[in-house]
Amino acid sequence: MTAEDYLNGQVLLIDKPLHWTSFQAVNKMKWALKSKLNLPKKFKIGHAGTLDPLASGLLLVCTGKFTKKITELQGQPKEYTGTFFIGATTPSYDLETEIDQTFPSSHIDEALIHETVKQFLGEIDQKPPIFSAIKKDGVRLYEHARAGVEVEITSRKTTIYEFEITRIALPEIDFRVVCSKGTYIRSLAYDFGKAMQSGSHLTALRRTKIGDYKVENALTPEEFEKVILNSEAAE
Repeated sequence: MTAEDYLNGQVLLIDKPLHWTSFQAVNKMKWALKSKLNLPKKFKIGHAGTLDPLASGLLLVCTGKFTKKITELQGQPKEYTGTFFIGATTPSYDLETEIDQTFPSSHIDEALIHETVKQFLGEIDQKPPIFSAIKKDGVRLYEHARAGVEVEITSRKTTIYEFEITRIALPEIDFRVVCSKGTYIRSLAYDFGKAMQSGSHLTALRRTKIGDYKVENALTPEEFEKVILNSEAAE
């Protein structure tokens, strides 16, 4: 593609690696595009929906005029796969923080797990994790958390369209979830454990789809960089 193609607008499918921030992924792409295609300083590029560093998978990156589509793309249903660890919680609901509590789990069997899934299908009330970027009184929740400040977090409506257990090897449970914008899978992990009279936290997460876009059609940021740098120079 030429510089004009990117300026007119593209939706690029990127497979964000584990431990990368979404910003780092976009920045690498931006550098490659500017280096090769001599794009203007104010070239527009942005992603439609952040992925945490501890998650991998599909990141939609919009360029040029298509940056206007970001809000629309963010609103599409998303599919995730991952792993819950049953019997323990962490303050961040994932591996960002250490285990703070352990719970009984000997009563949990496959029947209870599959029965509990039903509680989370459809529209549910969900509280975002305290370690999240949502703002409360102008300050991001994770900043309150790291400062040791307790804040009241308001629950909000979200929708789980599909929730499937794909592997049970306690204390691990693998899952696949299709959900609406604004769903926190970390909160789902926490609430799922609580619903089974135990605890749970998220140990792996991968975003596999956004709307009709699939991660199997995506390139890593480094693969994208190689494609751009090895392509013929734009006219």
